[in-house]
Amino acid sequence: MKNIHYTNTRFSLLLAFIFSVFASCERDVSDDVAFATFPATGDIFTDTPVGLGTNFYFPYGPSPENPPGSKPTAWSVDDEVSFIGEASMRFDVPNADDPEGNFAGAIFRIDGEGSGRDLSGFDALTFYAKASQNVNIGEFGFGEDFGENKYVVTRQNVALTTNWVKYTIPIPDPSKLVRERGMFRYSAGAVDGLGFTFWVDELRFEKLGTIAQPQPAIFNGNDLVQQTFNGSNILINGLTQTYNLESGINQTVVAAPSYFTFSSSDPDVAQVSELGAVSVVGPGTSEITAILAGVRAKGSLAVTSTGTITSAPVPTAPAAEVISLFSNQYTNVPVDTFRADFGSTGFSEITVNGDDFKFYSSLDFVGIQFQNPTIDATGKSSLFLDIYTNDVASGNFQIQVRDRGANGQLDTDIFTGNPIEDDAEVRLDLTPAELPVGQWITVEIPLNGNLAAQKNNLAQIVFVGGIDFLLDNVYIR
Repeated sequence: MKNIHYTNTRFSLLLAFIFSVFASCERDVSDDVAFATFPATGDIFTDTPVGLGTNFYFPYGPSPENPPGSKPTAWSVDDEVSFIGEASMRFDVPNADDPEGNFAGAIFRIDGEGSGRDLSGFDALTFYAKASQNVNIGEFGFGEDFGENKYVVTRQNVALTTNWVKYTIPIPDPSKLVRERGMFRYSAGAVDGLGFTFWVDELRFEKLGTIAQPQPAIFNGNDLVQQTFNGSNILINGLTQTYNLESGINQTVVAAPSYFTFSSSDPDVAQVSELGAVSVVGPGTSEITAILAGVRAKGSLAVTSTGTITSAPVPTAPAAEVISLFSNQYTNVPVDTFRADFGSTGFSEITVNGDDFKFYSSLDFVGIQFQNPTIDATGKSSLFLDIYTNDVASGNFQIQVRDRGANGQLDTDIFTGNPIEDDAEVRLDLTPAELPVGQWITVEIPLNGNLAAQKNNLAQIVFVGGIDFLLDNVYIR
């Protein structure tokens, strides 16, 4: 009883002292209050998930591009296989035709809305991995939480062998990660249609101290030049960070825009958001650059706005009568590429005031290809498209429409651009007088001539000329 009484007396004195401090120094204490911090735990999986909570595994769901989605049962804890300790994480990648999901992929997110970890003291995510066969895993990374996903980092095409190997994913800028919920992410598909198994162990964030020589880049390190118009939006892509690892290997990861600090040399022409979205607001030229963790990123964008532009005429043809390749007015069929690699023509996609365009610059010889599948235009009479240019053409501007013949191949003479073998085509030449500067024109190309009997297998549209132009509303009717 004496011990209990002594403890209670000491507790009462302590409370009295605390109250007196608050009463006399309340202002000082409130000024010095520290904000809540998050645990700086590095371990994610060591024999068992570490500190993730009970609801932490979230497979990627179905999408319009991939209706089956990820197989939800691809992940498990394997008590029979491990690098160190007694267990590892096992990932069973399904066959491509598995009805429960045609790939394996998910995020590991710390449970709880107010949760997170302070990873600012680490410089890399590391783990050991092996597979049932030599295979490339599409993506490993971290930072995805199915929320803002501000600080996602991805290492692509990671080669696994049948032996345990340690892998490193550098953090582009650790100072950003003061509260992160997305601990791990992966995506892996079948090989030649067949599934396989891989294992991951000793998954953790580490302070290696050997991550050196940062080499950030935007636009994959290229210096781009793009003509555009007021009201257009351009998304900065090709965002990477490269570090030299202790092994001497340069390791590149894809970094989210929020790791970078973007700048515009003339904000009256172009402004850049935290997410790398360039908004063109006025005429002139501005250079877009970026810095990551104090290091200037290689690559830039010199954007030149020639002023305002009106939208193309809105097509009035009923949707039921149209096969649309590109238009905001209709549902579009699949297109393999809007820039078949024939020459040096520049290509970009531009959105101006919510209207989407394809922009071709320094045109020499470029094509739109749609072979997978081709287009059956049986019962249709013409190809329609809208064109806008600010250039005075020095010669004819040519548009070609081609099929790929019964042999299923686009057989073209690369020296003349003429189709050979069993392909057929129709051509339209527009003279400089038929290409007025600064206004939209609607072009109709009849599907006649030697193409008339073969228009059930259309596969390509080709543009030849020496102008910059915008393209919109490409459809067959």
